[in-house]
Formats: sequence, structure tokens, C-alpha cells
Amino acid sequence: MSNRVGPKNLQDLGPGSNVSRPFLGRMNPGYPPSYGGGPPPPVPAQPAPVGFEMHMVPQSGQAEPTASYPLLPQPYPQGDPAAAPPASQLYPSVNNGSPTPVETTSVVSTSGVHPEEKKSASPAPIGFEGQVRGDDKKDDDGVSVVKIEDGKKNGKEDEKGETLFFNDGKRQIDYVLAYVDGDLSTEKNQNKQKKREVFLQNLLEEGLEAETEDKVSSQDGNTYFIKLHAPWEVLTRHAELLRMKMPIKENDVLEDMPLNCLTKCMNPFMYNEENIPEDTNYFTAAFDRARERQFIITDKDTFFTHGQRSRIVHEIMTRARYDNEDVRFGIKRMLRNGSYTAAFPLHEGKYSSEKSVLVHGAQNERHLLYHEWASARAWYRYQPLDLIRNYFGEKVGIYFTWLGFYTAMLIPASIVGLLVFIYGCANVLSDTPSQDICNPAGAGNFTMCPLCDVRCSYWKLESSCLYSQLTYLFDNEATVFFAAFMALWATMFLEIWKRKQAEIEYDWDVAHFEDEEETVRPEFEASVRSKKKNPVTQKDEPFLKLYDKCLRYCTTASVLLFMMAIVLMAVFGVIVYRIVIVSVFYASGDDLIKSNAKIATTATAALLNLIVIMLLNQVYMRVALFLTNIEKPRTQTEWEDSFTFKMFLFQCVNFYATLFYIAFFKGRFVGSPGYAEYYLFGYRLEQCDPAGCLIELCIQLAIVMVGKQIYNNAKELLLPVLCNWWRARKAKKAQDDLYTRWEQDYDLGSMPDLGLFDEYLEMVIQYGFVTLFVAAFPLAPLFALINNIIEIRLDAYKFISQWRRPMAERAQDIGVWWGILQAVTNVAVLTNGFIIAFTSDFVPKQVYKYTDDSTYVHEEGTLENYINSSLSVFYTKDFEQDTAPANNKSDIFGSVTECKYRDYREYKDGAYKPTLHYWYILAIRLAFVIVFEHAVFLFVNVITFVIPDTPYEVKVQILRENYLAKEALFSSK
Repeated sequence: MSNRVGPKNLQDLGPGSNVSRPFLGRMNPGYPPSYGGGPPPPVPAQPAPVGFEMHMVPQSGQAEPTASYPLLPQPYPQGDPAAAPPASQLYPSVNNGSPTPVETTSVVSTSGVHPEEKKSASPAPIGFEGQVRGDDKKDDDGVSVVKIEDGKKNGKEDEKGETLFFNDGKRQIDYVLAYVDGDLSTEKNQNKQKKREVFLQNLLEEGLEAETEDKVSSQDGNTYFIKLHAPWEVLTRHAELLRMKMPIKENDVLEDMPLNCLTKCMNPFMYNEENIPEDTNYFTAAFDRARERQFIITDKDTFFTHGQRSRIVHEIMTRARYDNEDVRFGIKRMLRNGSYTAAFPLHEGKYSSEKSVLVHGAQNERHLLYHEWASARAWYRYQPLDLIRNYFGEKVGIYFTWLGFYTAMLIPASIVGLLVFIYGCANVLSDTPSQDICNPAGAGNFTMCPLCDVRCSYWKLESSCLYSQLTYLFDNEATVFFAAFMALWATMFLEIWKRKQAEIEYDWDVAHFEDEEETVRPEFEASVRSKKKNPVTQKDEPFLKLYDKCLRYCTTASVLLFMMAIVLMAVFGVIVYRIVIVSVFYASGDDLIKSNAKIATTATAALLNLIVIMLLNQVYMRVALFLTNIEKPRTQTEWEDSFTFKMFLFQCVNFYATLFYIAFFKGRFVGSPGYAEYYLFGYRLEQCDPAGCLIELCIQLAIVMVGKQIYNNAKELLLPVLCNWWRARKAKKAQDDLYTRWEQDYDLGSMPDLGLFDEYLEMVIQYGFVTLFVAAFPLAPLFALINNIIEIRLDAYKFISQWRRPMAERAQDIGVWWGILQAVTNVAVLTNGFIIAFTSDFVPKQVYKYTDDSTYVHEEGTLENYINSSLSVFYTKDFEQDTAPANNKSDIFGSVTECKYRDYREYKDGAYKPTLHYWYILAIRLAFVIVFEHAVFLFVNVITFVIPDTPYEVKVQILRENYLAKEALFSSK
């Protein structure tokens, strides 16, 4: 099912106009093997072979017209001109495993003019009708160019060159290629010119039409632009090959669906429905030229959307050869080797206007998207997802759907987290343990043992007053509830997203994209020579042998382990920094530095860790790219999944390793003051403050998470703006000259080669912060919500105004990120359980409150004397050599015979050993983790069972669409 209506001329789009939306479809599972199947049946009375549309095809009873000029080399074998070309000619990889076009017997210039035609007065080949023949002008390398008379074109164009058509004003520009010829006296530039000639000739033989803009008409005077157009015959042939789903009947199921009261109410967060009205829903079926009359075709010019047209042209360019060698093909390689400087579909005009959208309507879809989506004024509104999908394709549309859904789900998590924080603020002054620490006449007067050897001296527990109060803000009775709530929230997030994903898979016709539509990567076909019969298609297809695949995976696994070891070494370096610098701070003569040594150590170590993370990211990405290419994934989805998995492993260790260290290892292996169990480079391991390590975990998480968000948002906002300003600086100096749409888009930045990977990675890493360690930082969902509201509009602004329009790629779902989110959610249940049990003081406090301890007198249910019970006594006479403090500060502490430290230990048999109470609390902590984990996972399974993955309405529409598709098939026979 798909939504599809729209104005025939989107430049006239205004209030009340419907917006066209693409619905790309599946590929024929039989034609060719890389698409998975056999050729379609011949269609009677078909036009001439692709590339010869100007020549009339003789029909029954008609005489064959005589060609007025010599034909170009035949792109397909001669025979029945009405028959569809064989798969081996359209995609030669059927025969030899290499995704190359047909062999060309001669090379033509980039103008597309055959050498024999230069002396003829006949019309130019199709796609070059605007060129002057005979004594036409030539550029420096002798290539014929388009002559633009007086800077004016006969097409649909305003005074500022905002045209989206060829010079004839009829053929739509589907793709633009740009190049700079350079000095053709050098061999390098001559080779590039030869590659362009062969590449363009192969595009023409595939049926595309081209038109060249001379460099003299460009703003910089150096850039050529080649405009490509796919005629109806090419579009229908490839739509059939790709099994694009096109409309066959208006959806009649939704009319019977009841509307809830919320749907009928006015929603202040809804985008302006007068500018973007709800489109008509259609049932769709895979396009078939033999059943063309069964599809709703009101206008051939608008039947295929811009996204579908650009996708078809890009598919042809991806497999077009630019050299006589089989492995040299594709527009991607042409861009990498510098033969072309850019390849892109056009934006639909300017994104801004002096006229009001509310009064005059939007000038085009780009303008409408900017006003209703990318503008800062629309920050609180829903995203027009169907319009985004129409303009940028399903892959981009799914990303923004997921990002918007994730952001909306953060709202309840943020509210609950904020309430937990407010609860801590409201009760911090009544917290008994904190008040005891801050009381100089009570526990605050305890003499505490030195926190490091030699350099550190004794200190009063009162100095930890601020630390204990900050800890209580995040470590209080409500923290357990919030951790359990977030575990359930994460599960609900995934379950509800599955339902949402099922809806968009059906609405956007991508439910079976990966199984039925996706093609084999050309790089895979070109590099893999071994073949094997596909049991489904019964065709020979390239495949990677088992031993070769195992060897490649073992190689990448070895490198992965090595790189992860490097990451751990970087984390280890940060830990060493923490151990050393805390001793330096404590040895400082400045009382301010001494009293805040732990906070200063945690903050500076977190900043250092953030810098290391950002630097190492660049190295990891290059390594991951190299390893993924070694594996030779078969499809683009497999390539993206493999690359994503590697990068997430790197980033997971990079971002989370230090947090895991603070949460679960810091202070666990210290021992007693005079008898350290472990040393690192002569330094004792770090200890936790008497108030606990949770506040350090909170500080580390806040700095890394918020700092990363600020850095990414600043980079995403400033970098594209500055780069585009630099590229367009010459064009803006000549306001009176013609500044065409393709030149304006050429001056924009391009979408990164990795597409949406960086955007997804940023959000999934954030999801890990929000779920894995949320018990330590309840405000994490709130900061994530604020960031995501900004992120949506920044990303929208980039796509609309700072980047060239990307090719409208298709995708079925969010890919391997779904599995990663599931894994993070499951691990989050365990980490939060362990944080509550082992990192926070929740379990020891509850044990103390509700058990009878004769050592420390207190009323049952209170925490009176809790601090004293959590501290152990060390006798100063037991200090080992070179461990006692160099300065006893006897003027302050007098003669110290004993001091206290955080632990459950007692002096027994000549050593300080854990007490029975320590093992008792440890057992209860482990029991809490088991109960917490089982309770959460039980509730998760119940939710998963109760909530169906596919909504009932979608199931009904799928059944109805399948019925109509069968009915149409039977009626055509």
C-alpha cells in the first residue's frame, strides 16, 4: 500500500495541494541473477530498443521508415525490435559475473555525437538536440558542447535559473554529473576524459538522454554539467526489473476503520495540514508492462516520482563501465578517481522565499519541508514523515521516523527521571547519613585514614559533606524504582517500535525489500569469480567459497581483537591518570585543591577520556572500512550491517569501558590502608569516597554524554555552513549572472559516503547512556530529550539546505541497529541491577534499617549511626614501611592511634579481613540482582506476548492488497 497523489508541477505547489510520494518496489526474483530471476515476457508493440527511441518501430501493416543519419553502435543484438533485450545485454553480469555494460565497438565524445554524423546535417542523437552541428563550437579538448543562447532556456524556468528541465522545457532532469576537464595536455587528465567518454556512451546505449552545459556558462568557468533524463521506455523497463510497486486501486479499507477520539481532536503538535494534507492511499502491485492498463496512470510525466526516477538512473550508472576492463565500472569509482567531481539529483528549487507559505503557498516540496520541518519554529511539531520519504527516499524517511519515535518515548522517561531528581533535592537535608557526615560534632569528626601512601595525610569525614549530599541527589529510595521503570521503558520502546515499523513497512512498500528487491553489490560481482547455482532462481550466481569466507572472517576477527585491545589500553591509560593525579592533588599545598581532589580527578579524567574517544574514532572508522571490504559482503545491506557491528564494538568499548570501571571495579581491590592488595606502578588503586562511587559515575557519565552531544551538534551545524560558504563564495560575487539550480546544488556539501551511519551511531550510543547507567544519572533521559529535539531540526536543516539531494535509497528497516538496541536493552537490565546492588548504598542501607545489629544502637527503620557501621577501624601502628603519611598534621589531629576507612573489615589473626557482615551483605546484593533481573525479564516477556508485532489494521490491508493483486493477475490472462 502506498500514498500517492500530487500536483503535476510541484513548483506550483501551494495550500491545499496534494504532495506526491514515492513507492518503490521489489525486484523480479528471476531477472537477472543479481536481481534474482528470469526475464519478463515480451510486450507486444513495444518501442525500439533502448537508445533508439527516435527511430520508429515498424508495426504490423506499416512500412519501416528510413533513418536520416547513420545509427550509433547497436546496444542490443538485432532481431525483433519489439522484444525486450536479454538480461545478458542489460546486465552482463548474468553471463560473466561482472556488472559491466555491453561491449562498445567505438568510443564517442562526451557530446554523444558519432564520428560519422559530424558531416551530416541530420538531427543530433537523442539527448543532444540542443547542440549545434557542423561548425559548432568546441571546448579545449575538441568536445562539442551545448550552446546556451543569451543565458535563456525554453523550459520552465524563472529569471534566476531555477529550472529542473532540459533546454526543451519538457524533459525532466533526473540526475546531474559534474566534472572539471583540467589541463588535457597531461596524461592523467586525458585518461579521465577517455573514461568520461566511454561512460557516457554506455549510458546513452542504455537509453538515457543527456545534455551538456559548457563550462563558460558556469560561475567558476571551469565546471561542465551533464544533465541526464530517463525516458518513459527506460523507466517502465527498469520499474519492471526492480518490481517497483505502483498504484492499482484506491484503498477502500481505511474507510471502514473506526477513528478514536484522539484522532478527531485538534492536536497542537501537528504540522499544518492545510499545507500538507493527508494523501490518498492506494493499494499497489509490482509494475508489469504487460498489465500497464491496470495501473493508475493519469500522467506519464508524474507517474514515476523524482525519487524513483533518480533511483533508476543511479542503478544504471552504478553498473555502467568506463573502461574495457570488466572490473572498471560504476559512478562511485568515477567519483573516487576524479573523473567526475559530483553526481546528484536536483533539489526542487530554493528552500526559502520572501513570500509567506501561509498566504502564497510553498513554491516546491523543498520549500514546504523547510517551513514545516527544518525551521527552528517547527521544533515542537510532528515531522511530515510521508513528505520526507517522498523527497529523500525510504532510507532517510525510516531514520527520521525512528528518531522522532525515540524522542517521543524519551518524554515519559525524562519526566520520571526529573521527579526522582526533585525527590532527592527535596529530601537531601533530611537524609540521616548525609547529615551525620556534615555534623562536626558527630560522624563528621571521625579521623579518616589517608587516601594514598606517603603523600596523603589524615582528614576529617566532615570534608566529604558536599560529596555525600550530591550523592544522595542520585542515590536515594526512588533510584530503584527509576531503574526498574527504565528497564520496562526500554522494552516498551522496542515493542511499540516493532508495531510502528510494521506500519511504515507496509505503507511505504518495503516489507520484503531485502528478500525480493535488493541487488548484489557490483563490487561483489566484479571481485568474486566463483559461481554457484541459486536453488531459488536456478541461475548461476557469484558466491564466496566457504574456506575463503572463513579465512576472511578469521582475519577480520583477529584485527578486531587487536583494535579492541588498543581501546582497552587507552582506557587503562585514563585509569592510570586517575590514580596518579589524585595523589598529586592530595599532595598539593592548596587546601581548595585538596578538599576537591576527587571531584577534580573525576572531571579532568572524564574530559581526557572524551578527547581520546574523539581522536580514536577516526582511526576505528578507517580500520572498520578496510575490514568490511575484506569480508566482501554480498549485498549493500550486508555490507552496512557488518560495518555497523564493527564500529559499534569499537565505540561500545571506547565510550562505556571507563563507566564500567567506575561502576564495578573502582574501590573493590584496595584492601586496608596499611595493607594494599594491589599496586599499579607503585601507586595504590583508587578508593571510593565514604559516600560511595556513584557520584563519580554520575559525573563521568554527564561529562562524556553531554560533551559528546555539544561537540556533535556544533560540528553538524557549523562545518556544513562554513564549507558551503567557501565553495559558493565565487558564485555570490556575480548576482547578475545566471546561477542555475545544478550549480547551486553543486556548491552544497554532499551526504557522507557512509550515509546515515554516523546519525544512527550517535543516537544508539546515547541510548546506551540512557539505559545502561541510568540508575547513576536519572537526568540522562532529559538531556537526551533536549539533544534530540535539537538533533532532529539540525539534521533536517542539513538535508534541506546544506547537503545536495541524496539519491532516494530504499531500506526495509533500521537494519542491524535493531539487534544492537535489543542487546543494549538486555544488558541494561543487568547493569542497572548491579549498580543498585553494588555501586549504590541501597542494599547496605536496607539491611541496616531492617536488621538488628547490637554493635550500633538505632531504631528499626532508621539510618541512625549508619555511617559509623559502614566504616572500619585501622590502627596506625600497623602501617607498612613507606605507606605511613609523611606529614601527620599533629597540630590538627594530635597523636592518631586509629583511623577509619570505608569497608567491612576487622583485625583478626594479624590481618584485616572481611567481617561476617560483609559476606551477609554480599549475599543479599547477589540475591537482589537475581530477583530484579528475573522480575524485569518476566514482565518483558509478558509485554512481548500481549502486544502483537503487526497492528490489526495493517494485517487487514495486507490481505486486501494481496487479494487485489491476484485479481489483477487473473483478469490479465
